[in-house]
Amino acid sequence: PVLAAAVAPDLGAAWNYTALGLNAIPTVGTLTCTGSGITGNVGSTFNSITNTSCTITGSTDAPVTGTVVDDFANGYSALDTANPVCDGVIPTASTTLPPGAYCSPAGTTLGSITLTLPGTASDAWVFKVGTGGGGALTGTGLTVVMAGTAQPCNVYWWSAEAATLTDSTFVGTILSGSSFTLTRGIFNGRAMATTNTTVTGPGSMTFTGCAAPSPSSITVNKDFI
Repeated sequence: PVLAAAVAPDLGAAWNYTALGLNAIPTVGTLTCTGSGITGNVGSTFNSITNTSCTITGSTDAPVTGTVVDDFANGYSALDTANPVCDGVIPTASTTLPPGAYCSPAGTTLGSITLTLPGTASDAWVFKVGTGGGGALTGTGLTVVMAGTAQPCNVYWWSAEAATLTDSTFVGTILSGSSFTLTRGIFNGRAMATTNTTVTGPGSMTFTGCAAPSPSSITVNKDFI
């Protein structure tokens, strides 16, 4: 039998953004950038984006369209429901992780460790925090690196609550069930939050990568004997 171990979500119109602060209510959901740099498009559901000595190379959309909000919400839900089987627990010590889905039932705090993700350009990784009903992702001094021909755009982090990264070298797309906060560090990926996204430098956030996938086009298959 073959098991599809990791399935990427379809983010629709939200795919084209590096940073988003979103909510279904237009007056909620902000994006704030201070003393940092964001390469790519940014947006929020509030009617302005706060930029204090921050370099943004891309469009600044405030408010974003309702389609972007809906597509993010659908992608957030799909990432969870499309990956019901976990290949392992999110590790809290340095290790190498093959492609697959990794879960934590509660909040997860990752310190000064290195997670190495080796694979091919079609391999995917899904990390789910708070699968037991709640929990936040916190990373301080965390390093995530790709190996082989694996691509950062195929790495997804799902958090039931907030996601916070400090002084980290991070890879992947974060879909946060609450706020997202990046303080210093290097972020290769995208940050999308159901409330507020805050980026504070010095540091950078950049999304460079693959063409948008269909809902189930990026999968990881494992053979079990």
